[in-house]
Formats: sequence, C-alpha cells, structure tokens
Amino acid sequence: MTYSSDLTLIWAGLIAFAVFAYVVLDGFDLGVGILFPFLGAGGERDTAMNSVAPVWDGNETWLVLGGGGMLAAFPLAYAILMPAVYAPLIAMLLGLVFRGVAFEYRWRTERAKWAWDMAFFGGSTLAAFSQGVILGAILQGVPVVGRAYGGGWWDWLTPFSLLTGASVVAGYGLLGSTWLILKTRETVLAHAFRLSWVFAAATVAAITAVSAATPFLKGEYWRRWLVWPNILVTAPVPILVAVAAGALFLCLRRRNEVWPFRLALGLFALGYAGLAISLYPYIVPGRVTIWQASAPSASLGFLLVGAGVLIPVILAYTGYAYWVFRGKVPEEGFH
Repeated sequence: MTYSSDLTLIWAGLIAFAVFAYVVLDGFDLGVGILFPFLGAGGERDTAMNSVAPVWDGNETWLVLGGGGMLAAFPLAYAILMPAVYAPLIAMLLGLVFRGVAFEYRWRTERAKWAWDMAFFGGSTLAAFSQGVILGAILQGVPVVGRAYGGGWWDWLTPFSLLTGASVVAGYGLLGSTWLILKTRETVLAHAFRLSWVFAAATVAAITAVSAATPFLKGEYWRRWLVWPNILVTAPVPILVAVAAGALFLCLRRRNEVWPFRLALGLFALGYAGLAISLYPYIVPGRVTIWQASAPSASLGFLLVGAGVLIPVILAYTGYAYWVFRGKVPEEGFH
C-alpha cells in the first residue's frame, strides 16, 4: 500500500469517526427535543433541557469537523454529494439554527415559553429527519455524469429516504429517552422509562425495515449481505443487533438506569458498522471510491498535521465537560 493510500484510509477513518461522534453525541440532545411534546410543560421540560445544557453546543463541533474534513480531504465526493442533498441539508441547518435560538429564548419568557418549547421540538425533529433523509438519499445512489452530480433537485425524495428519515427520528428519540433515564430523577425518570419502551420498539422496527429494504436498492448491497460466503462476515451484525435489542428491553424492564443508554449507543454503532459494510470502499455508492475522491497526498499530509492537534483537543474538552457534569441533574439545574 502506498503512502497516498495510507493517508486516504486514515482520513476516511477520521471523517467516519467524526460523523459517528456527531450522530451519537448530538443525537441524544436532538432526541431530548423530539421528546418535548411528551414531557410535562414547565418542570419536566426544564429538567430535560438542563440535562443537555452543558454539552449540546459542543456536540455540534463534530458536524463541522466531518463536513469540513470531507471538503478538504475528499473534494470530489463533496462536490458530487452536496448538490444531491441540498434541500434536506438546508432543512437540517435551518432546524439546528431554529433549535439553538429556541434553546436560549425559552428561558427568557414565561408567557411565550410554550411557543419556544414547540420551536425546540420542531427544530430538533426537522434536523433529525433531514439527517436521515440525507443518509437515505446517498445510500440509494447518486447519479454521476463525469465528475459532477447528474441528477435533479428532487432525486433525494423517495420512499426509502423518507423511511430512513423517520428511522433517525425514532433512533434519536431512543437516545434522548435513555439519556434522561441516565440523568434525571423521580417524575422525569419514570416518564423517560415509559418513553424508552415506545422509542426502543420504534427503533428496532425501523432497523428491521431499513435492513430489509437496503439489499434491494443495488445488486452490490445484496451480494455483500446475502451471498455466500459474504454472509459469514456480515451475519454477526444483525445477530448482535438482536442481542443488543433484547438486552435493552430487559434493562428497561428491570429499570436499570445506566445500561439502556449504553445499549442504545451500541445499536447505533452496529447500524454504523452495517453502513460501512454496505459502502466500503465507495464514498459515492457504486460510483466513486475513497481513493478516486481523495485530495493529493501532499494536501492530506498537511491536513493530518492539523487534525493531529485539533482532534485530541476536541476529545479532551468534550471528555472534560462530560466528566464535570456527570451524574444526575440537580433539581435547580447546572450553574
């Protein structure tokens, strides 16, 4: 393997890590927003928001790193994929902006607090749904002509992309509800357990539906997952998903307050592993590999120096923030 190929693999791994970190970290605080209509107005919603207040904005650092890293390290893929998903991408960014505004303004009014609560719910749900639609639009395939996107404005909108959008909303709802189990007490805790049952069932159903539909999108997916001897490599993923789902329901039944969130993260990790199996080595499914899309090796090496400094710093302050605000949310909130 050449020096250039090594750098390409390293950068593919870094971007994959950044995207996964964003999904699981921002996923649970988006999930808390998705749960807002199901929580009691006032105290319950205040407690839920206090549980994510110290970390929610820092979680979005990984989104910037993932998007910026793709632009710098895989410019061809960025140039092809971004026009293919402009509409849901813009919707996601608007949802994140609106959610951030609602997060700040709901504390500054009592009369209109209900409106900002619904804005927080709407922004969180829109961002989560849009992320799922983007995933589905890319996974189902992107038309490429030469070195550019060759499709239309609405190619992203299909039954499959809507399914993946709804699936991400369900999954983030599960992360949010299990996060509240981990971080809250008494009334909110009891409510979070009830919601976790609902969103766990919805997430398992969504995983099953997406997994059943994906092999029929492209022949390559079918061969990777269901053709002998590939099935020997891929079979452990759905088996582990079933085990993790069973353990999650068992922990909810026993009202364990620590493991549901860990198992929900495990389900996302297994889903991400399945996505890697479906896509590798392509970054534009079936059309462009990570090596074809990568920047020159000199650029990748230069960028890696910066990433080698930046990523440990992000990991350090993220870990420190979670350590400082560990444990249950105090009744009066964090200060």
